[in-house]
Amino acid sequence: MKFNLHILFAFLILGSDVKAQDPVFTQFLIVPETLNPAFTGASSSWNAGIIHRRQWPDANKRIDTQYGFANNLITDNIGLGFTVLNQKETFTNYNYFQLNGAVSYLIELNYNWRLRLGLEGGFGRKDFNFSNLLLEDQININDGSISGPSIDPGYLSYNSKINFADFSFGVLVDQENAWFGATLKHLSRPDISFVENGNVPLDLFLSVHGGYYFTLNDTPYSFLPPDSDFLLSFNYMRQSQFNRLDIGTSLEMNMISVGLIAATNPEGRNTNSHLVTSLNPFVTLRVGEFKFGYSYDFNTSSFGHNQGIHEFTLTWQSKYTCRDCDNYRMKIKDIRW
Repeated sequence: MKFNLHILFAFLILGSDVKAQDPVFTQFLIVPETLNPAFTGASSSWNAGIIHRRQWPDANKRIDTQYGFANNLITDNIGLGFTVLNQKETFTNYNYFQLNGAVSYLIELNYNWRLRLGLEGGFGRKDFNFSNLLLEDQININDGSISGPSIDPGYLSYNSKINFADFSFGVLVDQENAWFGATLKHLSRPDISFVENGNVPLDLFLSVHGGYYFTLNDTPYSFLPPDSDFLLSFNYMRQSQFNRLDIGTSLEMNMISVGLIAATNPEGRNTNSHLVTSLNPFVTLRVGEFKFGYSYDFNTSSFGHNQGIHEFTLTWQSKYTCRDCDNYRMKIKDIRW
């Protein structure tokens, strides 16, 4: 089935001014590897997980994104792992795939604080099925019939697939109750133009993030289960002219966690910009070494009739019962995000 796309729409997607944005996950607290390669091996044991995100499921606006990872601390200082990302848009049949390897290095600053350096790099591919494009010169204006391929010279120069190498760097400082980090993605600025001899460098992606745990057991909230904590977190992101600040709170307990993340647009570009663009409650349930998570993004902007965003996570961490062992140095509240 061909999509009746206006020529202007094709230009916006394929032209030299196109700007790509990275997928953003609501449950970054559950899978911090989506933010920063310095988290590779941070749990000091085998750690793996997947995310499935369905964005705007209403009709043909749907975007599905999957992310998977696995990593471990292979020595006292070095963590190794891999990540895989796939995103598909229903309307355009656009697909983005990336497979990366990740390495981190741990430096003990003192008894409490640690510095982690992370590097991630690998192979990326963007696909677009141009046979689904219907340009203006293919339409017979007399009867509306379709008459062969387009004679537009640019149409013949479009590449349906582009491959590229990509690299990212991250830094993280942490102790038992807090972490602060920053990431800069797409350091190689790969060319993502679908046009032959095009030049569209992928924009740098900046993330600055952190969190702090407040212990509740020695407060009036001592009726909560042991080791219950209240978490405050933030994640600021910028790519090209786009920016976003997520501010989150959650109540962390042994078996279950509940929280709320507010996605904000702190640097509105016009008078129609909303400061708070969505409110995103989430819940997680721990069963043995597994953790299940679900979040739903309630849109608060003028972009309506989209049925929100659903996100599911499943993570696994081995040797969870040994999290209090003397040699289990990296805790940050037992990696409970």
